[in-house]
Amino acid sequence: MTELLRNHIVKRLGSEPANLELVLSKFTVIAAKRNQTLLTQGEVCKYVYFVAEGCLQVYVYDSEMNETTRDIVIEDNWCSELISFGSGQPASENIRTVEPSTLLAIDRKGFQQMMETVPQFDLVYKQILEASYANSVYRINTFVSLSALDRIKWLMQYRPMLMTRLSSKLIASYLGINKDVFSRLKAKL
Repeated sequence: MTELLRNHIVKRLGSEPANLELVLSKFTVIAAKRNQTLLTQGEVCKYVYFVAEGCLQVYVYDSEMNETTRDIVIEDNWCSELISFGSGQPASENIRTVEPSTLLAIDRKGFQQMMETVPQFDLVYKQILEASYANSVYRINTFVSLSALDRIKWLMQYRPMLMTRLSSKLIASYLGINKDVFSRLKAKL
């Protein structure tokens, strides 16, 4: 599994950096079952995860305990509650597996060591942060301006694999649409 992370890092940097073996040694492989909770709101986030296989949901609960999905993270991507991870404060989000997943996890101590001693790791981390921020802002701005039907069309165009991998309930949560509305509109397409 570390080979997938190696390829991911090399792809981001353009070549295999010095100290790559040291970086890879700081990650632990986690085999997670379907619907396994990785982080519960109110706990401190202890890990940054690289998704080697599987799918994760990042979500919050509203005042009526309905789930609102902020992100769906699939293979070859990173997942964490970065504010909690960086500050040590309680997390405001939950993270769970949607499918059986293989994750490569690095804890805060190992992460900080890599940031301080391996300049390339710092560069990869900045790229991850920038991509995560850009993705979140783009999705929020796009979804605010789109009708429910157009959100479904957006998903079919830009993230079509989610349509076959996720339940209608989870897709509806990700798109910010009521599940029944999602089912009705999807049938029209």
